[in-house]
Amino acid sequence: MNNTRQIQRKEQIMDAALKVIISKGYENSRMDDIVDLSSMSKGAIYWYYKSKKEVYLNLVNYWVIKYSTVINHIVEEDDSAADQLKDVFDYFILQYEQDPSAFKALVEFWSLAGRDEDFHKKVDRVYTKFLEFLERIINKGVKSGEFKNLDVRVTALSIMVNIEGIIWFTLFDAHGLSAREYINTITNFILSGLINKSSGKGSVNEFSNK
Repeated sequence: MNNTRQIQRKEQIMDAALKVIISKGYENSRMDDIVDLSSMSKGAIYWYYKSKKEVYLNLVNYWVIKYSTVINHIVEEDDSAADQLKDVFDYFILQYEQDPSAFKALVEFWSLAGRDEDFHKKVDRVYTKFLEFLERIINKGVKSGEFKNLDVRVTALSIMVNIEGIIWFTLFDAHGLSAREYINTITNFILSGLINKSSGKGSVNEFSNK
């Protein structure tokens, strides 16, 4: 089997696994559920993954690779640090609006991380990687004078937690507030606290109008 075909089959399995874990949760799902939704034989799926747990651990990897590719591109762009942060926020809200499935699955992975060491390690690596992306952007802003001289790790963690606020919209009634309104407001709050106004390199109004 050629490499392209293998990639396509793994994507079929991952798409099916995502739907199953959202609809049934980890504990109530079975490999047979994934088989049924994937339109593949049980033997074909077991060729790639030996257990339900292995499938779901790989599902975390699958989404990390997908998101990391775009975020890494944002970090590598020759834009201002404030523009890069806004692009990160915009990317996540766009993903949520197009398909909130990954955000719903993350709730289940959080739960699993609290009681299973393998999932704990996997999810921890995900957040460590994302923090590193954010820290690179913030460090760039601090060094250029665009951002205030602040604790980079604490700032990155605060931004990550605010982005995760999108998940709230997958669980509860938003009471008339959209996820995009939430993200736009949070973006302005964060940039207001970060931007070194004496540098003259940008303002919150300038970014909110982009």
